[in-house]
Amino acid sequence: MGLFGFGNRYKKLKRADIVDAIVKLQQEEDSLEEKILSSSSEVKALTERGIAEKDPDLRLFLAKKINRIKEEKQADIKRATYIAYNIKMLGRLKDALDDKEFFNISADVPLNKLLADQKGLARFLNKALGTRVKAESVLTEADDTFGEIMDAYEENERIYGVAQSDDELLSVFETADMLDVGQDKSASENENTEKPSQEGQTDK
Repeated sequence: MGLFGFGNRYKKLKRADIVDAIVKLQQEEDSLEEKILSSSSEVKALTERGIAEKDPDLRLFLAKKINRIKEEKQADIKRATYIAYNIKMLGRLKDALDDKEFFNISADVPLNKLLADQKGLARFLNKALGTRVKAESVLTEADDTFGEIMDAYEENERIYGVAQSDDELLSVFETADMLDVGQDKSASENENTEKPSQEGQTDK
């Protein structure tokens, strides 16, 4: 039995049937994925709620609910994993059918007969390779020329460099930034010194 020599049960197998089966499984997989993600979000929210909750009975209830959701989520993950593997195997079966159809059609293409002429093919490939080498040589020589010209180029400092007016503005920016930082620091220090005095007045 060859690579595509399927038994009788596969003789009537249609590609469309496999594709339909894959689509249905993917829809079920998407539904499970959405449910799993929803469960994860719910567990996170309930956990945060449990951390903030003070009532021990409510905490116990939330813990049991979280564990139940986790168990359901784990079961859903197993189902989704099984479906994903099923989709993978059906995909391989579809690829096998596609390959069988492809190679059956390709074998009948007249151009394939040209490949049987090994000597003629060798002459053609050598000529094609020579043409490629010449074309690549032209490009590499042009690339070298570009490189030599660009290496000799020097950027115009008046355009791309830092002029005196630019430097002055940069200094202003830096000074203003330092002033802002200093003001924020002073305001913070004043706020800290005022608080004890206000507390002292309250005590009086």
